[in-house]
Amino acid sequence: MMLTGIFVLMLLLLSAFFSGSETALTATSKSLMLQKESDGDKRARIVNRLLKRKERLIGTILLGNNLVNILASALATSLMIQSFGEAGIVYATVVMTLLVLIFSEILPKTYALMNSNQLALVVAPIMQPLTYICRPINIVIQGIVRFFLNIFKIKLEHNLNTSQTLSELKGAIELHASQANVKDERAMLKSVLDLADVEVGEIMTHRKNLVTLNADLEPFKIISEIVNSQFTRIPIWRERQDNIVGVIHSKSILRALEPSNNEIKITNILDVTSEPWFIPETTKLLDQLNAFRNRHEHFAIVVDEYGDLQGVVTLEDILEEIVGDIADETDIPIIGVKPQKNGSYLINGSVTIRDLNREFEWNLPDEEASTIAGLIIAESRSIPSPGQKFTFHNFRFEILRKHRNQIIQLRATPPKKIKNEKLIDN
Repeated sequence: MMLTGIFVLMLLLLSAFFSGSETALTATSKSLMLQKESDGDKRARIVNRLLKRKERLIGTILLGNNLVNILASALATSLMIQSFGEAGIVYATVVMTLLVLIFSEILPKTYALMNSNQLALVVAPIMQPLTYICRPINIVIQGIVRFFLNIFKIKLEHNLNTSQTLSELKGAIELHASQANVKDERAMLKSVLDLADVEVGEIMTHRKNLVTLNADLEPFKIISEIVNSQFTRIPIWRERQDNIVGVIHSKSILRALEPSNNEIKITNILDVTSEPWFIPETTKLLDQLNAFRNRHEHFAIVVDEYGDLQGVVTLEDILEEIVGDIADETDIPIIGVKPQKNGSYLINGSVTIRDLNREFEWNLPDEEASTIAGLIIAESRSIPSPGQKFTFHNFRFEILRKHRNQIIQLRATPPKKIKNEKLIDN
């Protein structure tokens, strides 16, 4: 009788092993195991092999778990009947239910969830030969399962498409949102994944802010303008400002400067300019980044569907979309944004919503508008006047300055500050 009891306990331990193994191997981080395998960890390689044939792994675990649970219950029932007669069936049911539930299910699975990666590395070398031994049985069982699934017209295969994969990656990044020490890395990773959704029209330098030069100016005047400009590439126009006929690079000017009798030998500025590269404003950033790389160019002219000039986009613009703007010596996080002591922000209307969301972790929508001024106009369905106040998406906005139909500056108060103000008022 004592030997039977010891055997039952051993079976419960095996059941705990199978339960913990199932949780550990299915909850382990696939990305971590791939990294460990690339670092030469043999146990991680075993884990990855098992996960590639997850249906065989689960079949082996369930087979072993049910086998030991049923055998343990049968032996415990037999033992209880010998001790208490027919009432032993009830006792065995109650006792085995509690033992299996607590010590063979909840306890090992809880531990496995808390230590899934470490436990997966421990149990994988044991599960690998078991999976191989149980392979013939698993093949038969899987055949039966597939047969009944086909009867009910249920597809067993499940393949993630690209959008689902990207959503999983974004979700994985958001899991670390509470870790302040990875804030910048998380923002960059999210920006990389968003490149396929953002259009160049959302990040370009708008035409009203462009620095351009007239091709008919004297070469010396053009050179002077280039020297005094902060840009290395400048569009050249002729007849009208939206008729871009070339792009001049400051290095091209330097190469063309060959003094002869104290005169600069440049008669036609277009001789040292490159052909303008026109792209539609709906081009995705990921496509444009690949185009920059393939063409070995850093500068493109953005036009709308009618071919009218809208602005310019550079390789640096896309890179800044990933890494963010570099703060200057005044430590202003975004150019055009001034934090106030009361918790609000003075924001230029041209500041993009994406920059604000990334820097301050706001969640303002950027589907209908790319700038904060555009968002207010889209939400209010009007062109607001200075002094008007709005509340959108839990933010409070106040229009401060406007020039013609353009919002120059506004004040934005985030939800946390508004909530604190209400608590103080109450």
